[in-house]
Amino acid sequence: MKVTDILSQAKKPLFTFELVPPLKGGNAETLLDTVRQLSVFEPAYINVTNHQREVVYIERPDGLLQRKTVHKRPGTVALSALIQYTFNIPVVAHLICGGMNADEIEDTLVELNFLGIDNVLALRGDPPVGQKRFVPVEGGYDHSDQMVSQIIALNNGIYLDHELKNPQKTNFCVGVAGYPEKHGEAPNLSNDMANLKRKVDCGAGYIVTQMFFDNAVYYRFVDEARKAGITVPIIPGIKPIGSKRDLLTIPQTFHVDFPSELVDLLSQAKTLQDVKEVGVYWCKKQATDLIANGVPGVHFYTLGKAESVSRVVKDVY
Repeated sequence: MKVTDILSQAKKPLFTFELVPPLKGGNAETLLDTVRQLSVFEPAYINVTNHQREVVYIERPDGLLQRKTVHKRPGTVALSALIQYTFNIPVVAHLICGGMNADEIEDTLVELNFLGIDNVLALRGDPPVGQKRFVPVEGGYDHSDQMVSQIIALNNGIYLDHELKNPQKTNFCVGVAGYPEKHGEAPNLSNDMANLKRKVDCGAGYIVTQMFFDNAVYYRFVDEARKAGITVPIIPGIKPIGSKRDLLTIPQTFHVDFPSELVDLLSQAKTLQDVKEVGVYWCKKQATDLIANGVPGVHFYTLGKAESVSRVVKDVY
């Protein structure tokens, strides 16, 4: 079932969450355990993230460094199918421009179509670790609106090879990301909003936001999006803080701010469990307020850990 159909038929705000594939060599069972724990709360759909290859340097016997490209978290397509058909819950597979050209994107979409996975989240993706600027591969895309256009073209039976005979139309529902505090590379909020509008104009059916910790930021973002002519559902994404390290890594990685009150609460926490309690408290506070204000749903970034999200959902939904 398409996410847009799920949203239009929902009688209350939806509960959804996101999963990260395990590192290569890891066990899918750990991921499935997270789904088992959270499936009791009847999620409307589940997202599975996608990660591009990374460059690493391996020391050779002669002491020199050898450059190698590795894929540390493969398996998005396989895990999406495994989860969807094991739990009978719709899955949204993430697709990224990073590390893929248009042909590879099309091939992945064909696989998803054959597997009956009709929901994708189209993302540009971040630069690889150690690389400051995003650079597409040859034949790839600079921005995710180009990928959205390609997916919508497939829905109309238009493939990259225009000589195909009787090409089949796909039936993808496309979501895209929104950044309430602007994308880290955007020069300002208005420019970022114009980029978001372009993604929607290309055919995106809904938006899910980057995490934020101040609901006022989300409400302001939605108001600005509506003024810009964006009418599709905008689903807030939130995350319970899990460690004091998050205070450093989240602002650096995702370019979001922490409210002073949350920072003060975390600074007073003495143990890791204290930090998690603060994270659950703040996430509950956010989710309760968002639901009271009529959001389409709340999307939780779990990073593969279900305990805190389970506590939030149990008390809020």
